[in-house]
Amino acid sequence: MTAYALTKTRFKEGVWQGLLTAISKDLPAPEIAVTHLDQPLRGVTVTETKDPGRWVLEVPVPMDAVGDGVHTFLILDANADAVLDSFTLIAGEALGDDIRAEMALLRAELDMLKRAFRRHCVETM
Repeated sequence: MTAYALTKTRFKEGVWQGLLTAISKDLPAPEIAVTHLDQPLRGVTVTETKDPGRWVLEVPVPMDAVGDGVHTFLILDANADAVLDSFTLIAGEALGDDIRAEMALLRAELDMLKRAFRRHCVETM
C-alpha cells in the first residue's frame, strides 16, 4: 500500500504529467520509478508545488517508444513497490485493426437498428 495518490493532469509534446498527492502533508517526496518494457526510464522529475504534500511528476516518453505497437509505462512508488498509475501508447497497425473492428461493429449495429426501425414503421401504418 502506498501513501501517495497520482492523478494525470495532461499528456502533451511527449511528456506525461501528473499530480502526486501524499495522504499526510508531512510526508517527504516519494521515490518514483517509471518502467517501459521492464527497463527504467531516465529523465523522470518530481517537482515540489507550493502546497505541502503535493508534487508535479513529469515523465518524458523516449523516442524509441513511439512507433508501431502497444507501449505501456508503469509509474511506481519505489519504496512501497506499488503501482501508482500507468499509461499506454498505441500506434500503427495495432491501432488500425482495433479501430476497423470497432467501426465494423458500429456499422452492424446501425444496420440492425435501421432494419428494426423500418419494420416498426411498416407495422404501425
